[in-house]
Amino acid sequence: MFDVKKSSNQEPISHFLLTTDYISFITQLRPPTKEEVTQLEDRTIISFIYPAQNKELVQQLQDQKATAFAMDCIPRTLSRGQTYDALSSQANITGYRAVIEASNEFGRFFAGQMTAAGKVPPAKVLVVGTGVAGLAAIQTAKNMGAIVRAFDVRPVTKEQVEAMGGQFLEVDYKEDGSGAGGYAKEMSKEWHAAAARMLAKQCEEVDIIITTAAIPGRAAPLMITKEMVAKMKSGSVTVDLAAESGGNIGTTVKDQKIITENGVTCLGYTDLASRLPTTSSTLYSNNISKFLLSMGPQTTKVKDYLYIDHEDDAVRGMLTVEKGKLMWPAPLPPPPAPKKETKTVEPVAIVYRQPYVDGSKQAGYLGASCLLVGCISPDPAFSAMFTTFALSNVIGVQVVLGVSHSLHSPLMAVTNAISGTTALGGMHLLAHSTSAPVTALAAVATTLSTVNIVGKCYYVVRLDKC
Repeated sequence: MFDVKKSSNQEPISHFLLTTDYISFITQLRPPTKEEVTQLEDRTIISFIYPAQNKELVQQLQDQKATAFAMDCIPRTLSRGQTYDALSSQANITGYRAVIEASNEFGRFFAGQMTAAGKVPPAKVLVVGTGVAGLAAIQTAKNMGAIVRAFDVRPVTKEQVEAMGGQFLEVDYKEDGSGAGGYAKEMSKEWHAAAARMLAKQCEEVDIIITTAAIPGRAAPLMITKEMVAKMKSGSVTVDLAAESGGNIGTTVKDQKIITENGVTCLGYTDLASRLPTTSSTLYSNNISKFLLSMGPQTTKVKDYLYIDHEDDAVRGMLTVEKGKLMWPAPLPPPPAPKKETKTVEPVAIVYRQPYVDGSKQAGYLGASCLLVGCISPDPAFSAMFTTFALSNVIGVQVVLGVSHSLHSPLMAVTNAISGTTALGGMHLLAHSTSAPVTALAAVATTLSTVNIVGKCYYVVRLDKC
């Protein structure tokens, strides 16, 4: 049920009077009044509620065992929740309409002109707060030909302002005003002092000021004081989109238009979205219908069945009161699991000279060993025999290790090479031996080595056929 007006001069009337027993859900834009909540009884309402500011309203909903969803509590950082984000859809309209209202009160063109009758300078517009409403105001004013300047406590919005064609103003005091959920946070006194100096200078230059700064659950910050407005030129206009929560401009009067002593028109309208009724109603009804559909079929997979899923981030974030139980604020999501500490493996430095150093050491040790054996040898025959033994070992090792691994495995290839060496040695002894024991041992060595070589070759052939 939406609030409607009987005429332009009368207060809004409520459609709550039309409710009957079979109505389960009531939807509207503005927060319900005490009388409307009384008629609501224990039904479900979906509207803007602002639970942080309207604590008495929330308590009355609890006392009546009602269920309430606050469209202003949608988790705005949730990608899926952007479809239900009525704050953004309505703020987009209010930002656009703010420029239209300002142009209606302003006495000049927005775009500059050079004609034979004279030169008309372009209007200079200052937008304070570059959220959804602020960006919409920047785009509209820029499209109308004005020179647009913008200011926000969140430095991350600078690129968005410049993409719209505006000039982003900065304060000579570094402090980041980005808060949770994409909103701005309250700034320090030092920052406010620096911002006041900058804004006071801008008020002397600009023709139109549009303010949109707001902090959820708190009064709107005062950005433009009465003294700053007094410095503005006659015929200038201010539009305060935060008039409902206290206002950003010191001269703002809620829901009224006033003209200051120096000729500045100050607008404090809180119904700017209603001044584009077709668009605002279409977008808001789309927000609510998509939200209702997500609560029903998408959650339960059962057609025409509604279920309040507390595991749904969008539903849980907007649920303010459930059958008289206070559900606001929604619990914070669990913190992310701590990251496992990964040990950084330092790369091993390659020393290219090390192999040569190791080789030189081995050669030195081998040479020293040979000299030592030569010194302790009893006679020249022993030295000759030891030299032959050492050289044969070196040659044997090189021969064995130099064999290509053509067989089944490197181990089999090396053992076959050793068996071949012992077979050759046995045959050499058989040819030159003059002793019976030596001849017998040589025959055994030759026989066993031959069996080993032939057996492994046969084994490898069988494996290749398998």
